[in-house]
Amino acid sequence: MYEKFGQFINGKWQKSVSGETYDVINPATEELIGKASKANFKDIDLALQSSNKGFKVWKNTPPWERSKVIRKISELIRKKNNKLAHWLTLEVGKPIKESITEANGAADIFEWSSEEAKRIYGETLQGRSSDTRIHVYYQPVGVVAALVPWNFPITLASRKISTALSAGCSVIVKPDVITPGSVMELVDICREAGVPDGVVNLLSGDPAYITDNLLSSDIIKKVSITGSTRVGKIILKKAAEKVQRVTMELSGHSPFIVFEDADLNKVSDMAIHAKFRNNGQVCISPSRFYIHENKKEDFTKLMIDKTKNLKIGNGMDEDTILGPLTTQKRLNEIEELVDITKKEGAKILCGGKRPSGFNKGFFYEPTIFDNIKDNYTIMHQEPFGPLIPILSFKNFNEVIDRANDNKLGLASYIYTNDLEKAHRASELMETGTVAVNTGVVALPEAPFGGIKETGYGREGGSMAIKDYLNIKYTHLGIK
Repeated sequence: MYEKFGQFINGKWQKSVSGETYDVINPATEELIGKASKANFKDIDLALQSSNKGFKVWKNTPPWERSKVIRKISELIRKKNNKLAHWLTLEVGKPIKESITEANGAADIFEWSSEEAKRIYGETLQGRSSDTRIHVYYQPVGVVAALVPWNFPITLASRKISTALSAGCSVIVKPDVITPGSVMELVDICREAGVPDGVVNLLSGDPAYITDNLLSSDIIKKVSITGSTRVGKIILKKAAEKVQRVTMELSGHSPFIVFEDADLNKVSDMAIHAKFRNNGQVCISPSRFYIHENKKEDFTKLMIDKTKNLKIGNGMDEDTILGPLTTQKRLNEIEELVDITKKEGAKILCGGKRPSGFNKGFFYEPTIFDNIKDNYTIMHQEPFGPLIPILSFKNFNEVIDRANDNKLGLASYIYTNDLEKAHRASELMETGTVAVNTGVVALPEAPFGGIKETGYGREGGSMAIKDYLNIKYTHLGIK
């Protein structure tokens, strides 16, 4: 599966200098997908030199030319969406329909970024005297290290690569060892679209080793990471040594608030989709469900009934709704969190175990809890799996305070037919993104990211490109 790929350096796929590889496992079958190339220090150095040369070419490429290449990437992704989707389901385990959606979403991301390349606006200010002018303009920051996680490898690689390209930066992409093929296929599309040699590079192998060596280099000027808060803090400390620019989107623990006037049937449908997409392995997955006390019983019944109808299976099967968790480690952590939640006093209303009939694969039943208290572990530790704790609340101020009582601040979900309440709640939520009466949060045209210990910086929207640019001000005398 991985033989045609490897390390992508200076426009070419090649084996690692050492020839080392690592195993990649199918989470639905626990079978070996293949052996992917493992980079060593020499490969990392070659990628750094390649990206440095590529940057000198790309930063001097006119924005409209950059835009054409990025747009071509978008077109090729749409043409090859089935191949990309196959990689996603094979490595991540998500249902094939979700994988196709992710691939199409990646095309949208590159399309948006292609237009942004043309819209890097500067500014001219009047000087203090008639013979001076003040010019403010933007220049690409340099070589970018793009650190990509395993849960949405194509989406998140696309955000980082496309924005770097639109800004005029070169980029070194590091996929996770769990999902190298998905990102390799995407990078190969960049090659096919005509990205110049050295502008996009890929290093496959041990994430900590590659990241540590990249961030130790003077060549890397910016880091973009999507990952856990724990890993983000480590990288932030490392980047501080070189004063490298950092964009980080880290862990989330999203509240899902349903007020008394909401349409429970519609809201529960949105809850099912938002919660169980990629089996809950989503940074913006709703993970704390606050339901008005007068509607909690009805909402809970709807959620149980709809959850029991979700088909668990191999993501390659067209009718599968819930694939496996992506790793054995993730499965073990979910089982441990369920045990802790039960011991703390919660009641399991459905799920709570591995499904019967599966001898292989990292499958786990979608699980709904009742009798949850705010101080339980599951209310502060990101579940990152198919777990739903349901709580009740009495009034507006109470639920806002409880929802905000968390160190993480990525996304929140609000459901009400009261326009005033919707506005007030969205303004008061301590999160970088808020969904009101919808389950959709992340869009290419909107700034995506969090606050608090979820990180800083934004991906998407017209703001994202600014994180890949240096601001320069020139005071110009014209006489």
